[in-house]
Amino acid sequence: MKRTSGARLCATAAIGALSLSLLTACSDEGSKDSTDAKTSASASASTSSSAPAAKAFTAAELEKLLLAQGEVKGYKVDSGDDTLPKAKTQVKTDKPACDPLAWATAGLAPGDTDANASNSVSEDKASTATAQPEDLADAFDIDITFVGLSSYEGDGAAKAMKAVSDGITACAAGYALSADSESTKVTKVAAEKASGTGDESLAFTEDVDMDGAGTATFHSDVVRKGNTVATFYTVNFSAMSEGGDMGDVPAAVITAQVAKLK
Repeated sequence: MKRTSGARLCATAAIGALSLSLLTACSDEGSKDSTDAKTSASASASTSSSAPAAKAFTAAELEKLLLAQGEVKGYKVDSGDDTLPKAKTQVKTDKPACDPLAWATAGLAPGDTDANASNSVSEDKASTATAQPEDLADAFDIDITFVGLSSYEGDGAAKAMKAVSDGITACAAGYALSADSESTKVTKVAAEKASGTGDESLAFTEDVDMDGAGTATFHSDVVRKGNTVATFYTVNFSAMSEGGDMGDVPAAVITAQVAKLK
């Protein structure tokens, strides 16, 4: 598969957690080895005991708290309805402890709640472009961040954060992931420096096997503000077709989204 056709396939395929399952189809040519994931522990400030007892938001209320077009300069906002899985049952792992990680990368609630909403935020290079891209692959050299919001009763949000933190440790050696009848292997999970936003935050990387042709490294951030948890997962179409590092979650997206949470 040529890079251009591979990029086109990646652009039209389901992504979020599904992008991990579709890496094989999008990477027929050789890929570069992924960069080593950072291993620094992450957390911003608070503990489970500080979680409020506020009533959880509904899915409809969370939809209104998602970033909207025009709220992040240099980025476009899309509903993500065509690319993100609709339910946790569509995303499965071979280790229950790893489920919160897979859900977080799919814009789904990492904890026990039905109140969930998601969308995607992508670089708006067209607004600042001064020249045409050299080829179609260059046109797909953009970062897309999948954002998920979930809300919880009582200390549920703090428990969701702990589930993700525990998953990072328990799944350090990797896990198998299946989504929409496709499967892949996460070979390594590691904590990295978190954004430090909200009441509590953590971040992790996942190295994903590209069918024996190297690995791709994906970055995720998870932030709790009050009883709401925000998840962020970034994919670069061009990098996905080549392997290597997908790039950090844009700080501007995290900051703007967390600022909207009450």
